Amino acid sequence: MRRGPVRTLVVWCLDWPVVAAGVPLDVPAAVLHANRVVACSPAARAEDVVVGLRRREAQGRCPSLVVLERDVGAEARRFEPVLAAVETLTPRVEVTTPGTCAFATRGPSRYFGGDEALARRVVGVVAEALAGRGEVAVGVADGPFAARLAARHAGGIAGGVGHSADDRPGPLVVAPGESAAFLAPLPVATLERPDLVDVLERLGLRTLGAVAALPAADLVARFGLEGQGARRLAAGLD
Repeated sequence: MRRGPVRTLVVWCLDWPVVAAGVPLDVPAAVLHANRVVACSPAARAEDVVVGLRRREAQGRCPSLVVLERDVGAEARRFEPVLAAVETLTPRVEVTTPGTCAFATRGPSRYFGGDEALARRVVGVVAEALAGRGEVAVGVADGPFAARLAARHAGGIAGGVGHSADDRPGPLVVAPGESAAFLAPLPVATLERPDLVDVLERLGLRTLGAVAALPAADLVARFGLEGQGARRLAAGLD
């Protein structure tokens, strides 16, 4: 018998490549890989520097931009104190990328009094580990995909510079069974499958809800297993 998606909590440390490089977030800075911006500080975003820009265009928009080459090894090493803080709450933590980790909430949620209480506890221990060097956003939902987007949504709403201890980004907890509704209005680009997304958009399918509404057989016939997987993600089935 097929089980439903695993209830998951995702921790996302905002702008982690910049934070790991040791640059204050009130300094306009960008981390580059292959000559493109992969992360930037809030101060850089205020100057219209965004992820995906080439170095020259980013510097053209912000002449005072501090440019850094990406060091994934350093990002991973400097994420270890954050990971250790989360592991004080549960031992089964998976690092997806430096700056982001996740765990199944079933046991920890019961122990700490529910998803909301657990999420607030995680925000607190991670913020303490960061010691003011960055912001943390937490999302909880059915399955890692929806939980990751919930964390991104929380960070996008509340992320900023210089939050006080009482004004940090709050967690976003999507109620059990509501992941499909949460995902429905989000753009298909959140699938992070560029070739597939390009075709879906040209077919007029611009939201995850539109993809989820298609018959599974049609997507499989057109896109094979990739289409089937995309539909499951869009429907909150992971």
